[in-house]
Amino acid sequence: MIRPVAYTGYLVGGVLVGAPLSAGLLTLGTLGAALTPVLVGLPLLGLLALSGIPVGVLERWRVGRLDRPAVRDPGPGDERGHPPVDPHRTPAEPGLGPWARLRFTEQATWRELAYTVLLAFVLWPLDLLVLAVVFGLPGALLAAPAGLALAGDETRVAKLWLVDGYAQASVIAAGGLLLLFALLWPLALYGRARAALARVLLAPRETETRLAEVTESRARLVAAFEAERRRIERDLHDGAQQRLVALSMRLGLARLDAPPELADRLAEAHREADEALGELRELIHGIHPQVLADYGLGDAITDAADRSAVPVDVDVELPRFTEAVESAAYFAVREALANVARHSGAGRAWISAGCASGDRHGRRLWIEVRDDGRGGAVPSGGAAGGIVGMGGTVGTGGSAGRAGSGLTGLADRLAVLDGTLAVDSPPGGPTVLRMEIPC
Repeated sequence: MIRPVAYTGYLVGGVLVGAPLSAGLLTLGTLGAALTPVLVGLPLLGLLALSGIPVGVLERWRVGRLDRPAVRDPGPGDERGHPPVDPHRTPAEPGLGPWARLRFTEQATWRELAYTVLLAFVLWPLDLLVLAVVFGLPGALLAAPAGLALAGDETRVAKLWLVDGYAQASVIAAGGLLLLFALLWPLALYGRARAALARVLLAPRETETRLAEVTESRARLVAAFEAERRRIERDLHDGAQQRLVALSMRLGLARLDAPPELADRLAEAHREADEALGELRELIHGIHPQVLADYGLGDAITDAADRSAVPVDVDVELPRFTEAVESAAYFAVREALANVARHSGAGRAWISAGCASGDRHGRRLWIEVRDDGRGGAVPSGGAAGGIVGMGGTVGTGGSAGRAGSGLTGLADRLAVLDGTLAVDSPPGGPTVLRMEIPC
């Protein structure tokens, strides 16, 4: 149902919001551009880019107020009657910095800015023009009797018709009323189109909503997986390992007082207990190394290089990252080194890592694993998800996994955190794996 009164109020509100908004944007933009050479203008331009966020909140509320009475019981696919939901995601960390980084990378922020600029310089003057046309001429006609009474003997209506009698003025006023009712229909259609434009630009896309849900769900799964990994490591460390240590000590003490016919058997049992304890410690280290939790990714990569069967030179200097990023990067490096040892025939490997920033993806952790092996990646069904070519043959083979799915598993591990794996492995080597993870 078309409701002229509601849409008239909506357009009047657009004028009241847009007029001061245009002045504010012009002032902010002019000051930001003028002060940019002395760096003071950069925060002002950043504030200008984020100005669409409060405008988006206000406009979504106005559209929601406009549509709520229109549909008392909207169907499952009908968005009318409900204000558009906020398209922005909640930052993973508190504070202004994480909030600003997230907002600058969201498409919704730039759509809101586009709508804000459109409202400030195009839409509100258009709204004002429509309101003036719809109410200006009919209003002048309706005021003909009042104008005649004020003028005394005659008056000119809308600067078009000379009126010198109340009968003529009454006819003109009646015509103005009919014209007003006739113009309310196109006004309501225009207002409806304006509200639809606001919904298109300010409401979240269905794909964005689903992507945000998938991203948040994946983050929760990664966090749950890491928590479960830590729990298993803690249970093994505090439970089974302590029992094996106690068993080994008791067997050692028993050997001291054992008769000769039992000493050899106790010694053998003691050796097996020590071997089981060593294997359990290696298993615990593989589940979640303590050096990673205590000292961070840089020292954990160095520790993994020391344990590698192939000599590895390490050039790594990294800050601390979130637990999920450090864990994914560490186990990816472990897997890469294991594949180098198994498949490359390399005599030496090199690991370098750092943190890049400044691109559209924000800060990214990168790790490069290089070996002097024979190279020559063998395709296995084409590039896997997250695997990108760097000039060599790309696939799930190569020195990082010639006969299996080594690269696929490594790429899948990185893809959980939106990371990528780039492979360069020409025949004859060297092979270079470059891993990147947003951080």
